[in-house]
Amino acid sequence: MKKHSARVAPLSSYSTQVLTGPISEGEDGSESHAETPGSETSGESQSNQTCTNTLLKVLGGLLVVLCVSSSWVGTTQVVKLTFQSFSCPFFISWFSSNWNILFFPIYYSGHMVITREKQTPIQKFRECSKLFGEDGMTLKLFVKRTAPFSILWTLTSYLYLLALKKLTATDVSALYCCHKAFVFLLSWIVLKDRFMGVRIVAAIMAITGIVMMAYADGFHGDSFVGVALAVGSASTSALYKVLFKMFLGSANLGEVAHFLSTMGFFNLIFISCVPLILYFTKVEHWGSLSSLPWGYMCGLAGLWLVFNILVHVGVVLTYPILISIGTLLSVPGNAAVDLLIHEAIFSVVRLAATCIICLGFLLLLLPEEWDSVTMRFLATIADKKSEEHGEELTESSVHTRSRANGTVSIPLA
Repeated sequence: MKKHSARVAPLSSYSTQVLTGPISEGEDGSESHAETPGSETSGESQSNQTCTNTLLKVLGGLLVVLCVSSSWVGTTQVVKLTFQSFSCPFFISWFSSNWNILFFPIYYSGHMVITREKQTPIQKFRECSKLFGEDGMTLKLFVKRTAPFSILWTLTSYLYLLALKKLTATDVSALYCCHKAFVFLLSWIVLKDRFMGVRIVAAIMAITGIVMMAYADGFHGDSFVGVALAVGSASTSALYKVLFKMFLGSANLGEVAHFLSTMGFFNLIFISCVPLILYFTKVEHWGSLSSLPWGYMCGLAGLWLVFNILVHVGVVLTYPILISIGTLLSVPGNAAVDLLIHEAIFSVVRLAATCIICLGFLLLLLPEEWDSVTMRFLATIADKKSEEHGEELTESSVHTRSRANGTVSIPLA
């Protein structure tokens, strides 16, 4: 009995120590395991939601790209059709710019559908008018802020239409893409943006394409004048965008819609005298109003309005680079229409100039940190290759040792 009691007592004390420890650890472990799947599930759901949002944003961006390019191609081609029966570019530009008044009503309608806010149009208009200052929009601020942008807008569209009278739609749309290079140069000089060597190269390529386009038919005649007009349109567009970024860079979508509608009102009120002056001086003369091609003109103005809405809304809803790509895709789109419908013949020099301008445009779309990102990517590839090479060397050394020892390695099926 003494032997049994001596043997049993230590066993009972040992068992209690063993049982108490694992039970407490098991309870804590079960709680930690109960929390871990939940956190993993929430992390996975967040990552899935992020991927879904990114995918939807990219798909929406691709749709916007197609709409931007098609609307700009349609605008350019309808202008060419309008000129066949009505050759008054400034009147067409003025008429199309008046449609900017519809910007804010369209924005307000979409805003009411999405947010369902009970806010009258006048209240929303006053809220967005804070863009002009804390006191809202006054007559002095209306003229001071709107006049420069409205004049640049009118000059851009007017010079673009004049260029379409001299050149094909493909050439004009390609030359207009040079505005991206002009925006970079002006931003670098005026806004003190970061200097990038690749963008300087892109600007040089754009200038080279312009010179080649002007040299295609010699530095004389309608071709040279058309190139000068298209480059002038790109220059005024670049100046408009730089000034817009300088004064209205932090504006939201509602304020931008308010500002563009204000520009439309300024165009209707103050610039309406210019078509009348051109009419009475017989610079741009037309017959009765009933004889005007209102169908073409309304279609042109509507497509131009859609293009501008997509450009400003697309920047908010998707990636800005996709909007620029949509503008660039208008060049091959116009080329396809000119080749298939108008049976245009492109010379080798013009094709080379167009390709150089488009390549420079693509270089301008590179982000500011493209060089560091590229170096990281190349370093990652180099590390992977070095790791694979090291693994191959290790395997070869293992095979060499096994053969030296007289053993044979049989691969498993």
